[in-house]
Amino acid sequence: MKISIDTHACNGYGNCAFAAPDVFDVDLARNLAVLKDDVDLDTIDLDLVREAAEDCPVRAILLEE
Repeated sequence: MKISIDTHACNGYGNCAFAAPDVFDVDLARNLAVLKDDVDLDTIDLDLVREAAEDCPVRAILLEE
């Protein structure tokens, strides 16, 4: 799975970080969601990542399976 964030759409609501805290964080200085640097795509719960994408109010999380 490839995970990306549309930084033009993201408003930093943080729903993704709440749903999948091991994968997403919010950069408060830029008010944007970011992927954590140490994310291992082989060990994360993909259902939580999908939930995070669905919970994004502006649909800024893009998933390619």
